[in-house]
Amino acid sequence: MKKFTDWYQSSALVIGALTLMAIAYYQRREMTLLKEENKKYQLEVQMIQGGDIQRENITDSMQVVIDSMYAENLINEIELNRYKVAYEIFLERNRKAAEEYGTIISNETE
Repeated sequence: MKKFTDWYQSSALVIGALTLMAIAYYQRREMTLLKEENKKYQLEVQMIQGGDIQRENITDSMQVVIDSMYAENLINEIELNRYKVAYEIFLERNRKAAEEYGTIISNETE
């Protein structure tokens, strides 16, 4: 019985090792094929993208304009929020004058 168990264990070990080697071989072969296909695809994509350089430059310049407009808008939003807070404080301290100031802004500055 002991000999049978030893033989079974060694056979299972050999079969397992051979199975792992076969799996590794097929995975490596598949990876090689996928890499070759990826290189071919990347070459096609580069050729398509490189054909319209002016369009890409326009897109980049538009992004720069959008970013700069966002930066300017952020500064204006911060300043506007400061005015809102100051107006609320002004309302608390001198309600009549603040209401008159609000009327001037909403009616006489259009």
